[in-house]
Formats: sequence, C-alpha cells, structure tokens
Amino acid sequence: MFLAPFAAFVAWRLTLGSGGPPRTVLIAAACAVILMTGMLVWLSQQRAIVPGATYVPAQIQDGHIVPGHAAPP
Repeated sequence: MFLAPFAAFVAWRLTLGSGGPPRTVLIAAACAVILMTGMLVWLSQQRAIVPGATYVPAQIQDGHIVPGHAAPP
C-alpha cells in the first residue's frame, strides 16, 4: 500500500514522457483535492460531540432501538 503511489507515479512518468500532464488531468486533480478537502471539513462538523460530553452507545429500550448520543457533561 505504501509504495503504490510511487509506483503509479513512475508508471505515469514512463508512459507520458517529458511533456508534462495534460491540462484536463491537472484540472481534474485540483477539483478532486478541493472536493475532498470540502468533504473532510463538512464531515468534521457533522454531529460533533461537545468537548466534555459522554458518549452513550445505542441501546434497546422497550423493544425499540435508541441511537447512540452524547450525554451532557
């Protein structure tokens, strides 16, 4: 797994030559990085537990599943 990006880079450089990457590849890579960064920021903000709160795991109460939640400190 660790060497896969390096192997992909070497294969890319051998097949492409010295012309550099096409403009569409650079634009697609930049869009992918921007999208991934945005998704990571969005994911970090979703349902974040307040610092100091205690996580209560999912439970079955009266035959119903109560989802996990944060209990106030």
